[in-house]
Amino acid sequence: MASDAVNGGAHFTVPLIINGKEVITSTTFPVISPSSKKEIWSSSSAGKEEAIAAIEAAEAAFPSWSRTKPSERRDIFLRAANILEKRADEAKQIMQDETGAVANFTGFNLMTTVEQLRDIAGRIVVSLSGTIPVSQTEGTSALILKEPFGVIFSIAPWNAPFILGQRAISYAIAVGNTAVLKGSEMSPRCFQLISQCFQEAGLPGGVLNVIYTRPQDAAEVTKACIEAPQVKKITFTGSTAVGSVIAELGGKSLKPVVMELGGKASAIVCDDAELDHAAFQCALGAFIHSGQVCMSTERILVHESILESFSKALTKAINILGQGASDSPILISPVGVKKNHELINGAVNGGAKILHGDINIKETTDTRMRPIVVSGVTPEMDLYHKESFGPSVSLIAISSDDEAVKIANDTDYGLSGAVFTKDLVRGLRIAKSIETGAVHINGMSVHDEPNLPHGGAKKSGFGRFNGQQGMDEFLRTKVVTFLGVDL
Repeated sequence: MASDAVNGGAHFTVPLIINGKEVITSTTFPVISPSSKKEIWSSSSAGKEEAIAAIEAAEAAFPSWSRTKPSERRDIFLRAANILEKRADEAKQIMQDETGAVANFTGFNLMTTVEQLRDIAGRIVVSLSGTIPVSQTEGTSALILKEPFGVIFSIAPWNAPFILGQRAISYAIAVGNTAVLKGSEMSPRCFQLISQCFQEAGLPGGVLNVIYTRPQDAAEVTKACIEAPQVKKITFTGSTAVGSVIAELGGKSLKPVVMELGGKASAIVCDDAELDHAAFQCALGAFIHSGQVCMSTERILVHESILESFSKALTKAINILGQGASDSPILISPVGVKKNHELINGAVNGGAKILHGDINIKETTDTRMRPIVVSGVTPEMDLYHKESFGPSVSLIAISSDDEAVKIANDTDYGLSGAVFTKDLVRGLRIAKSIETGAVHINGMSVHDEPNLPHGGAKKSGFGRFNGQQGMDEFLRTKVVTFLGVDL
């Protein structure tokens, strides 16, 4: 199926989805492809009025949806997965147009999203099961029930729009909540396609509503949605800085928030690691999707005894990945390129050295940047601490496992990490010592599976998506007692 980029181009306007209907607003904004730097289509922009209408539609749909049989919801999710799978080529093209992602990353996104939907479908029937505890009060029995919250307001980013957009709402609606999804203005067509798949699968109108806003309206609309009394829980995936604002707004309204925020993942390469494998996984973890993944490897901590050999293997791996080609990787906007250049230049001015790459190469557009590996990075440099969210990585020598763990934990973040060693016991010992939501032994730091709980520690957020933990996040516990009834 051809994408709207082919059929409509810049003449196509992405609608909001409110109560199952497409809404084209009078206020729109252009969607610019980071690849061509041209407008590919426009998008409707929600103001407070449209946002509240979406919330009211979700509230109205909640009583009926929360009473649907789990098997009915399961079947909708399975159909949605099949529909998305059939539209995979179209979806991948749209993601490429909107985010600049290359084929292997768009393919990973679609495959993972389809599998997430099927995994969720398989969990629905058992997720609402309660228990019958033994009451300590004579002549009294009790039930512990699980029930949905109500309306969930979710904010999803652009960098993996199918995985993160679907995840933001699927666990919630699977267990009986309704949702308003505020998708990134960078990739609205991707979020529209998610809602189309659910609608075609039979999801009732109002259960899932999708809005976008112009950047200048985002703060006002987001605040209105969080403060709306109908909204009972909030999810946010994005930067730690914005997450702090969302958490503050949720806290003022005493509403629970699920946060998946930034990262500063370290990959620890022990002296017994298989060098070529470790180098390839580190390169992949650092530069997949141009480093625009919250789980990206930002620091590679290498035992000093193998530093020289590993450095050569890393350069070889980067070249194998094609990251040094003339058609260099794309970032979503010039802001990301500028940020990485500033971090790298600051480190070099402080005494660090560029081990691989050249930031002075003239690129074809201001959204392109080739991978940079910086050695000699120290805690006095911003590059050591700040998330680059781009194609740059620090190579740091370590003398022991303890020093590696100390550096890996010397960050405000804690989302993901990696350890490379032939000794599994050693790897587990290191993994248990790192303050992070996930650690991957002999694999890259970027790892996501539908059945594995995903979330962070410290300023990388709280709460979990994926697996049974993801279902439980959107259920609250209720105790019911029966006086005079002995079950």
